[in-house]
Amino acid sequence: MSLTSLMRATFAALVLVLAPACTQSTLPGDGQTDLQPLPSEQLSVATARGQVRFHVEIAANDHDREQGLMYRRAMAPDHGMLFDFNPPQQVSFWMHNTVLPLDIIFIGADGHILNIAPNATPFSDATIPSDGAARAVLEINAGRAQALGIAPGDVVHHRFFNNG
Repeated sequence: MSLTSLMRATFAALVLVLAPACTQSTLPGDGQTDLQPLPSEQLSVATARGQVRFHVEIAANDHDREQGLMYRRAMAPDHGMLFDFNPPQQVSFWMHNTVLPLDIIFIGADGHILNIAPNATPFSDATIPSDGAARAVLEINAGRAQALGIAPGDVVHHRFFNNG
């Protein structure tokens, strides 16, 4: 085999080995095993249009709250994540490493919605604060709050608020 043929064969072998790695997504968290869904529960929101129900994963500890919906690529329209903050406190969220655009709903201790940050921008490191002490935060797909008529002052029914 000539030197040129050997170089071509080596190059071809490298392309075959490296090509799959080059075509994989470089999004952090791909292939992580800790992206399993968290335990889930149901909650409802009493809106001017009636009750709206969601299946929500519960982020109840520091690790789960920090991870949140980061790296998730899809979420069903009637699903979300509920972040538990007990005792109620001023909280801020960000969208770092979060692929999905989200509506972020801040909820007071009595279940009333304090404020909604609609259509939070994926991957943004800008802070999104609650308008007061939040007992919980609900994240749902962007645009769902407006589409379903969810607004500040509406009441979220769930065991966290002793009304569910």
